[in-house]
Amino acid sequence: MHKILLIIKREYLTRVKQKSFIIMTILGPLLMGALFVVPIWMATQEDEKTDVLVVDESHLFDTSFPDKENLKFHFVKDMAITEAEKQLEEDYYSAVLYIPQNIINSNGAEIIYKKQPGFNTILFIESSIENELESLKLSESGIDKKTLAEAKTDIKMRKSKYESGVKESKNTELSMVVGMLGGVLIYFFIFLYGAQVMRGVIEEKSSRIVEVIISSVKPFQLMMGKIIGIAMVGLTQFLLWIILTTTIVSAAKGFFGVEKNSLPTPVPMEQAMNGQSALQPNMQAQQPAAEDMDEIWKSIDKINFPLLIGAFIFYFIGGYLLYGALFAAVGAAVDNEADTQQFMLPITIPLILSFVMAQFVMNNPEGPMAFWLSIIPFTSPIIMMVRLPFGIPYPYTDLWISMALLVVGFIATTWFAGKIYRTGILMYGKKVNYKELWKWIRYH
Repeated sequence: MHKILLIIKREYLTRVKQKSFIIMTILGPLLMGALFVVPIWMATQEDEKTDVLVVDESHLFDTSFPDKENLKFHFVKDMAITEAEKQLEEDYYSAVLYIPQNIINSNGAEIIYKKQPGFNTILFIESSIENELESLKLSESGIDKKTLAEAKTDIKMRKSKYESGVKESKNTELSMVVGMLGGVLIYFFIFLYGAQVMRGVIEEKSSRIVEVIISSVKPFQLMMGKIIGIAMVGLTQFLLWIILTTTIVSAAKGFFGVEKNSLPTPVPMEQAMNGQSALQPNMQAQQPAAEDMDEIWKSIDKINFPLLIGAFIFYFIGGYLLYGALFAAVGAAVDNEADTQQFMLPITIPLILSFVMAQFVMNNPEGPMAFWLSIIPFTSPIIMMVRLPFGIPYPYTDLWISMALLVVGFIATTWFAGKIYRTGILMYGKKVNYKELWKWIRYH
């Protein structure tokens, strides 16, 4: 055991002192924090002032477009489009909006600009034109637009889970995001650090350093020390990412003065059709949008983060140890990384299958397929992380079975990989196939 601890210490300290580890540990939280901070910062920035010259040959939109704080329309009569385009050469107008005479039949308008208008500006103009044309068509058909608008009905489906006499509200969309994020991280970490184990074994084998090491420790001790040491490196980096990312996001929110309900909220489509920008704050839109945001925040507060974080750490360690042993066996069986391809396929298929099947599991997280994939050791690290945010029925029988089988799977895989590692680590210059590996496994 003492020798395994020495190998773990060596593997751990060697890697955490590398420049690549330090750079990724710092760069990772910055990138992850940017995913939260940049959209908030962009949303708090004012749009650039835009002056639009409107050439309306149909004469249906005389001053129909309401001005906004940073968007103003200038209507002109009897001006040719060619003359209006020349106005763009001056610095006053930012764009020309051309509405043809047959706009009702063609349903086509054109905006000519010097600088690309923002998405909200385009959406605002399109919505205003569509709203006016719809009003005209309804009026010609004798249909009252107000009556038609009142007939529209939006159903908001609340989702609640009933279990053990308690009803608890759920947000399916949020559960899908959290579950997929957990599954992707497990998938990413297993591949990343498993490959490091394989490359480390190949490097030591090709440089013949392993011959010196094996004279002092048993091959199994070397394999376990390498696997656990790199696992600790990955766990350290992950925990630092969580701490640094949380710190960056919290600091950015305080710096920008962003509160939960201060972000711009989408306007319902029927309001956008009345000429409101898709992100324009307004009293009518803020109430339902604020309710949606409150529901999201309440759903986040109800997520069992201690369970999710604890399960993530367990499945990261368990899944990595299971696959890390196989990666180590592959590294011991070959002389260079190019020869690993034939042995990598059986290892990567379960991981890729888990990633692909995750979307089907989210559609039915308590179905038979989700159950079996979440307890089979080769797929459980990813699939169980996808299932957990949806809620595992108490007393978490599925979770305990999955964890127990993952431990058994790790022990069995380590024994299996140890047989290959013991023989392959000292073998050079021989092309190994599956038949040869089977002989190594059968050696006593």
